[in-house]
Amino acid sequence: MRILTGVQPSGKLHIGNYFGAMKPIISFQDKGESFVFIANYHALTTVHNREQLLADTLDVGLDFLACGLDPERTVFFRQSDVPEVQELAWLLSILTPMGLLERCHSYKDKLAKGMSATHGLFSYPVLMAADILLYQSDLVPVGKDQKQHLEVTRDLAIKFNNEFGEVFRIPEPYIPEEVAVVPGVDGQKMSKSYGNTIELFGNQKETKARIMRIVTDCKALEDPKDPATCNVFALYKLFASPEQRAEMEANYRGGNYGYGTAKKALYELFMQTFEPFRARREELVKNLDYVEEVFRKGAERARAAASVTLTKARCAVGLQQR
Repeated sequence: MRILTGVQPSGKLHIGNYFGAMKPIISFQDKGESFVFIANYHALTTVHNREQLLADTLDVGLDFLACGLDPERTVFFRQSDVPEVQELAWLLSILTPMGLLERCHSYKDKLAKGMSATHGLFSYPVLMAADILLYQSDLVPVGKDQKQHLEVTRDLAIKFNNEFGEVFRIPEPYIPEEVAVVPGVDGQKMSKSYGNTIELFGNQKETKARIMRIVTDCKALEDPKDPATCNVFALYKLFASPEQRAEMEANYRGGNYGYGTAKKALYELFMQTFEPFRARREELVKNLDYVEEVFRKGAERARAAASVTLTKARCAVGLQQR
């Protein structure tokens, strides 16, 4: 089984990224043939600063490698290092109905937020389809916000196969039934766009300060507290063992336990969890040649798979002889 996932380099990765995407992606290394790419072509729809894109792309690579992605077990590469994806996007675009793209919620949502109506933003689902189909992916982990784009991918694959012959596998989405909702320091969903994140590898002093600013209710120290409605506990339980969760729940319900104490416990557990990842990342920063070599080898393996699919597609439409 081949599993494919892409991650956009659009800012510093945070706790929400780790539990919502990174940790599940890394766990797939043991479940099949895993392809993970840094979607820097996609990032160009919102990032128009050269230095920022280069830095963010490197940061995503460092963060994934530090958190346990194994380049021996996972094909890890930059999207832009596999130019075949752009040609396949064009071959898919000749069959893509305008109405299909006009109905995509993500495009309409981004326009509503004030983004410019560019062709890149509009055709984003076609490039995403090319990303998936190019590697003959069987399973694609996606969040609920990307489910429609995966449906577009399936529609285009079926349409292409019906028109030109069997070229693509039809991928299946993987949408976990229960995805951890990670609150930001203000109680909203943690998101870079809200400015409410706790970065994975941020400055320790700033990390502690942000954790201590997490919004809570106004219950007094002596009052019992409800862990089910507390942002601090919602984050703590992501890191904690069952025993640690049970202990803090009892502290909340028993009273005489302040939110400041809970926040300090969260900070300590956060640092304890990410300490080995931080150490690994510091080593990687000192050896960027190794990181570049990971990308180079990943691109070689990705292009080997991509060229087979693209050749089939080119032959099918009549761009080259079989």
